Amino acid sequence: MESKTGFILINKPSGITSHNVVDYLRKITGIKKIGHSGTLDPLATGLLILGIGRGATKLLYKFLNEKKEYIAKIRLGATSTTYDREGEIVFKKNVKIPTRQEIKNVLKRFCGKIKQIPPRFSAKKIKGKKMYELARKGEKVELKPIKVEIYKIYLLKYKWPFLEIKVNCSSGTYIRSLANDIGKELNCGGYIEELARIRIGKICLNEAVDLYKLNSQNWEKFLIDISKIL
Repeated sequence: MESKTGFILINKPSGITSHNVVDYLRKITGIKKIGHSGTLDPLATGLLILGIGRGATKLLYKFLNEKKEYIAKIRLGATSTTYDREGEIVFKKNVKIPTRQEIKNVLKRFCGKIKQIPPRFSAKKIKGKKMYELARKGEKVELKPIKVEIYKIYLLKYKWPFLEIKVNCSSGTYIRSLANDIGKELNCGGYIEELARIRIGKICLNEAVDLYKLNSQNWEKFLIDISKIL
């Protein structure tokens, strides 16, 4: 079984970790050497590239620096400790509801090379420990801004308090941080209500299979040869 190798494109459901996806694939394939190309938050859905077998997992690094594209639904008028709906929510009082034009103006400010501070509750490691583990223990960590690039932000829908945007960005961009920062600029607060990754490089979400459609009898049908994806 370990001789089988290739990539499977997964549409991750909300509510599970990226590692849960790896565990599920290990269970149905019987293959231990499985990895993924980049973590999605438990809340997030969307494209996850799984390397199956040693031949594919050692090539996953090729996807890490690819451009990413997301669709984000932002809840305005409130803040969250995790920058998404799973944290402690604080609703703002007497906020001025921004107009569509004001939102467009703010979104433009985030296009280009920017610095952003990662969420305290994230998988980013500091001295070998994941930040969310330190945050849960109440340990204060000095968060340093990271440089990322936002190539384009599209305003898809807006009806207070919900704002939906599409973001084309560099690898390493935290969309949760972007939502929080947009809320700050609008003086009303904001956090991620829903998030979906729809593209990694040239690979689109519509090429992926829903995780739980895979089973021990059919998974090989979705295995993509290394030469066809790289």
